[in-house]
Amino acid sequence: MKVLLNRENCSICGSCWETCPDIFEQNPDDSFSQVVEKYQLNGNNAEGKLPAESEDCAAKAAELCCSDVIRVEKE
Repeated sequence: MKVLLNRENCSICGSCWETCPDIFEQNPDDSFSQVVEKYQLNGNNAEGKLPAESEDCAAKAAELCCSDVIRVEKE
């Protein structure tokens, strides 16, 4: 499963990292949401490959995102 963030449109509401702290975190430099390093694809903090057991949490974070910047795709 893949997760994609449109970081430029992030409103920094924190709902994603509060809902799924194992997947998302706040970037210390620009405050926008990012995928935690463990799941980043090729060092890209806006794109991640997640294990199947994280699918429900990532989908919930996408649903709760007030800026609609999280997209979850099945590979």
